[in-house]
Amino acid sequence: MPEFQTMYVRQRKWMFFILSFYVLGWGFTAHQSIFLGLILGTSLSLFNLWLMARKIDKFGQAATEGRQIRSLGSFSRMATAALAIVITLRYPEQFHLISVVIGLMTSYIVIMIDFFIHNFYSDK
Repeated sequence: MPEFQTMYVRQRKWMFFILSFYVLGWGFTAHQSIFLGLILGTSLSLFNLWLMARKIDKFGQAATEGRQIRSLGSFSRMATAALAIVITLRYPEQFHLISVVIGLMTSYIVIMIDFFIHNFYSDK
């Protein structure tokens, strides 16, 4: 399995772990709107991570074949974030807005932490 795919699998596992933690928080605490916002944002962030991994894989294939690719899908990731905000503004009693924004940023935080951990252990 190429290094990129193993990195994506590692990051996806971390995202599922974080999502399971949020589901437990939603089920067992009184802060249900906060955890529901985190669940919504992190779920869509996981979807964005999958989109990004798919686009990067297609970009790599196109580069090896000498073709060009239009974009890496920034518009679709922004549209997903806009969808999360629209859902949050439509149901403000269910979802906490700041939690949704934090959840949307979760995949990028996981990518950075995974990068630092992988570099720390690969140097040794």
